[in-house]
Amino acid sequence: MSRISMEQVKHVAHLARLGITEQEAEKMQKELDLMISFAELLNELDTDEVKPTFHVLDMQNVMREDISQKGLPVEEVLKNAPDSKDGHIRVPSIMEGK
Repeated sequence: MSRISMEQVKHVAHLARLGITEQEAEKMQKELDLMISFAELLNELDTDEVKPTFHVLDMQNVMREDISQKGLPVEEVLKNAPDSKDGHIRVPSIMEGK
């Protein structure tokens, strides 16, 4: 007996916005059932002495010090703007009636 029903397969396909045929759903059901079997094998492992990790590699996020710096002069920034007025960059309106 399969661990995943055809209805569940079709529901997952719908959530993923996949249009699948009945044959594809049957094939996917078999493949997903195999994946579930492999995942269940992991439950048999003794992991009591294994330290939890969030990443398989020992990585650290290196960030620079947050230092306030003076930005570009307004005139310099506005040189690249296609449209500006009174020191501001103008963009097309996206709201109706505004």
